[in-house]
Amino acid sequence: MNNVIEQMLFKYEINNTNDEINALKEIIQEIILTGLSRGHFFDVAAFYGGTALRIFYNLARFSEDLDFALTLDNQNFQLSSYFSYIEHELEAYGLNLEVSTKIKNFDSNITTAFVSGDTHELILKFFPNEENHKYSQILKKIKIKFEVDINPPKGATYEYKYKLLPSPHQIKLYDMSSLFASKIHAILCRNWGSRVKGRDLYDYVFFLANHTTVNIELIKNKLIASNYIHANSSFDIQALKELLIQKFEKIDYKEAKEDVLPFIKDVNSLDLWDKDFFIQITQELN
Repeated sequence: MNNVIEQMLFKYEINNTNDEINALKEIIQEIILTGLSRGHFFDVAAFYGGTALRIFYNLARFSEDLDFALTLDNQNFQLSSYFSYIEHELEAYGLNLEVSTKIKNFDSNITTAFVSGDTHELILKFFPNEENHKYSQILKKIKIKFEVDINPPKGATYEYKYKLLPSPHQIKLYDMSSLFASKIHAILCRNWGSRVKGRDLYDYVFFLANHTTVNIELIKNKLIASNYIHANSSFDIQALKELLIQKFEKIDYKEAKEDVLPFIKDVNSLDLWDKDFFIQITQELN
């Protein structure tokens, strides 16, 4: 195994196959970020979302996707121009993975790509002492999605962070208040029908536990862009609390818990999840 990957694996507590898959995905995510940094992607874009929280703010759950937003809208942005940097970085660590673009079948501000490869091959590269038969039920392909919003709402604020592994690099990302605004937008507007992604709720609790303030300008602009509120609506932190409370009254918390369970170790942290819990902690929002 590559010595750098071995170093990166050292921080993980690996108890089962699910832990191995999550660790594998996260290390690949960090290698992708390194490639993007080398390609100067963060001159024009910023990192946000659950994986940004996990990697840079020690969120205690794994996250599947990489989310980015351009700092200035650009309808001509070509994500594929950065693929060679990602591929070069992956190859440097002996990872046989393919980078591909998702073809849009409708107009969207989101550009999507995937990094994918043979799950079995990767597991044996990361965990060479494992028995092959353990993975007979795992999907053939491991797939990591990354998306770029090429026309994001205005109002985000940023900071720069450094990582030393897999090699030293710098990332531009949303600061905590902007990350929180983006997460609240996901809770209110993510298109899951009557369901809510439990991972969003888990992150919401994380932000409140860390006394994070909300970037009110960004959340307002995001909600306007999603047609969730009118552009001329009166909007402040109290109005935001009311929108969230309305949402929390409708959630199926059993489904929300089931969604997040594969990504966390402390399952007892979900015991209190119900309507009253989320409505009450929302009073702490500021």
